[in-house]
Amino acid sequence: MQKNDLTLTRDRHWISPYVFSCFVALREKGLAFDVEEVALHTGAQKSPEYANATITARVPALRHRVGPGGDELVLAESSAIVEYLEDAFAPPAFVRVLPADLRERARARQLMAWVRSDDTLPIREHRSTTTMFYEPATTPLPEPAVVAAKKLVEVASRVIRSPEKTLFETFSIADADLAFMLMRLVKSGDPVPAPVRAWAENQWQRPSIAEFAGIERPDFIPY
Repeated sequence: MQKNDLTLTRDRHWISPYVFSCFVALREKGLAFDVEEVALHTGAQKSPEYANATITARVPALRHRVGPGGDELVLAESSAIVEYLEDAFAPPAFVRVLPADLRERARARQLMAWVRSDDTLPIREHRSTTTMFYEPATTPLPEPAVVAAKKLVEVASRVIRSPEKTLFETFSIADADLAFMLMRLVKSGDPVPAPVRAWAENQWQRPSIAEFAGIERPDFIPY
């Protein structure tokens, strides 16, 4: 196999759910990679160099350089990065991060798209990732977020097989993404049914996820 040079751009505080998805995918596949900080609080993602390279000027981005003097791909958008990693570092040589079964893989992609959709936006707004990794929220969820949380729990309850099992036959990034969304509620003490809470907390103990959760983070600078 050719030498692969992978670099993941990240936010200063390691709190982006999208950086999280890519980090977990890289760790699950056993890939060595560097990290580079993009200072969102100064708008560094809008610099011409970064914007031109990533096209959408978003964080995270994955830089993949193949071989000395080889071609370089810079790819933004976390779902696209996960899909690229699954194709570029494919099973069986590398661990899967999406289900092998066609229908299960489609369902995993559905869940990954849904947690990024407007349905969960009120949760993302009122239980931001700062409440997961810095200070838990102290105010109750407003009504739109209560409605969104109710739907989140309903969706989770439909797809969780048991608190001890992954969503599909093997772990996938859909497990990571859904657990991350649920932990927004759990970390702030919002009501989550015991089986759903137990499933999310079990996923949170997975080594790749626990490593991300345990990263030492600098003092928070709002952006």
